[in-house]
Amino acid sequence: MQHVLVIGGGVIGLSSAWWLLEAGCHVSVLERAPAVGAGASFANGGQLSYRYVAPLADAGVPLKALHWLLQRDGPLRFRPEADLRQWRWLASFIAHCRADVNARTTARLLQLGQLSRAAMAQLAPVVPPAAFGWREAGKLVVYRSARAFAAAARPAGQQGGTLLSAADCLAREPALADAQARFAGGVYSAGEAVADCHAFCLALDQRLRAHPRFGAVLQGEARAFVTANGKVTGVATSAGVIGADAFVLAAGIRSRDLAASAGIDLPLYPLKGYSLTMPIRPGDRAPEISVTDFERKVLYARIDDRLRVAAMVDLVGEDTSLDARRVAALKRLARQTMPRAADYCNVAAWAGLRPATPSSAPILGATAYPNLWLNVGHGPLGFTFACGSASILADLVTGRAPPFALDGLTLR
Repeated sequence: MQHVLVIGGGVIGLSSAWWLLEAGCHVSVLERAPAVGAGASFANGGQLSYRYVAPLADAGVPLKALHWLLQRDGPLRFRPEADLRQWRWLASFIAHCRADVNARTTARLLQLGQLSRAAMAQLAPVVPPAAFGWREAGKLVVYRSARAFAAAARPAGQQGGTLLSAADCLAREPALADAQARFAGGVYSAGEAVADCHAFCLALDQRLRAHPRFGAVLQGEARAFVTANGKVTGVATSAGVIGADAFVLAAGIRSRDLAASAGIDLPLYPLKGYSLTMPIRPGDRAPEISVTDFERKVLYARIDDRLRVAAMVDLVGEDTSLDARRVAALKRLARQTMPRAADYCNVAAWAGLRPATPSSAPILGATAYPNLWLNVGHGPLGFTFACGSASILADLVTGRAPPFALDGLTLR
């Protein structure tokens, strides 16, 4: 049986490792951080949105982006870089901002979402949902303007969502009654879930280490692929060259540079996002349902006894520093919408880089090298798509047919 080295110890890499083990492979994981799940998986939004998968690229988004850039607490921030990759990504993103392209991508992501939901359920006997705060909370997307709500009505119905009036939204989620503004309506989707992605990584890591075909979690920074005779023979790391029969690249935004070392151009760009995590005290009115404020692009998820608030897309390169102004803005937006939801005086702030493609669809599968495989580019839906992507990857690596056509999900 072949030995597969998975590069990346986040939710995508760890899920890939598990499904490869279950498919009969011997597997090791290479992670540069001292612990798994320390990058983009650490404090993401916590929402598992299997039906709400609309790509960021859509008709009208470029004009909306200009409006967002002018807002004081807008969801988008752009800092030009002297980096051709940024401008190429933006040009490709704008090219994808067409309704027909968005519809095709959404259809494929819905398939991936449903596969991921089923795969997560299959994992439950191995990694108990309670170990990572999993809860089927349902998802409510609320709209502040009647125009935005009307535009959402048709696609929501096609995806199985239930349209709710403003009064219905407040009845379904009482925490919204405290908002300073009122809403025009909302779309509710049953079956969506919330969970702690970092806790999921830690729990899955324990199960990996107990698996008879698992080698080890190797700590080291991957720097370049070593190739010979049309194959990858190893990975040059800070701890030396590590060899294997096959390699899976799942290293978040660092996948871009690693792929380039083998002559592969990955159309990835880091979308920097922020989150706040606050304790929920007795007497607080935290949401029970996973809530998305559509116009402000802010997500609210109750995970055990904590409230996770996540938002923002900053195009600022590979800068992971906490911008105090953005943190303050997110806190201000949250307090305006759910002022009694949690202890806003006890906030843990975080920023992470979500590796995204211009189309918002991940890149799965083969490369020009017969033993190098990709599982990258999941953007803000990494946790949502992790298990489904991993199951597809294991099928491809072991020569089985994927469950559906992968057009739009492969490296062209």
